[in-house]
Amino acid sequence: MNIGMEIKKLRTDKGITLKELSERSELSVGFLSQLERGLTTIAVDSLEKLATILGVHLTYFFDYPHKRKDIVLRSYEQEIMEAVEGRFIKYSLSTNLENKQLVPRLIEILPQKQDEEILSYTHEGEEFIYVLEGILTVYINGNRHEVYPGDCVHMDSTISHNWANYTNKKVKLIAVNTPNYLFK
Repeated sequence: MNIGMEIKKLRTDKGITLKELSERSELSVGFLSQLERGLTTIAVDSLEKLATILGVHLTYFFDYPHKRKDIVLRSYEQEIMEAVEGRFIKYSLSTNLENKQLVPRLIEILPQKQDEEILSYTHEGEEFIYVLEGILTVYINGNRHEVYPGDCVHMDSTISHNWANYTNKKVKLIAVNTPNYLFK
């Protein structure tokens, strides 16, 4: 699912202009325009704000995995939660996220240009990242850290943060977030 296209569809169906959505969400018109055209991504807290304004639940924007009774998830059964072309792919590492506190994901981050602007964000909860392969660049409170395979980051998500892949190979990591933003 393309989140930006869905936001535009909901916005236009409700007769809300970009300017109105910008004022109500406190996100710039330029940012919203880029989001609707698929040129940028959005932090979960900002997406939740837009969902509320547009009258939908946050889960509306995610093709989250179907609820299953199995407890064991085989590697070949992992479902894609989100994919942004040319940027990343997020896979669910759970058979059932409903009524769970943690959101475990396997994330593959594709290489990007060194000069791309990385906007840090904050959200409720905790975040744990474990790098499996590649070199991940993590920004925490404006400080840049290189995180190598076997390294991990565990932090309060209310601290300003983001990550990037400035190498020429993909980065593969496991990320676990609380609270479960898909089922609040």
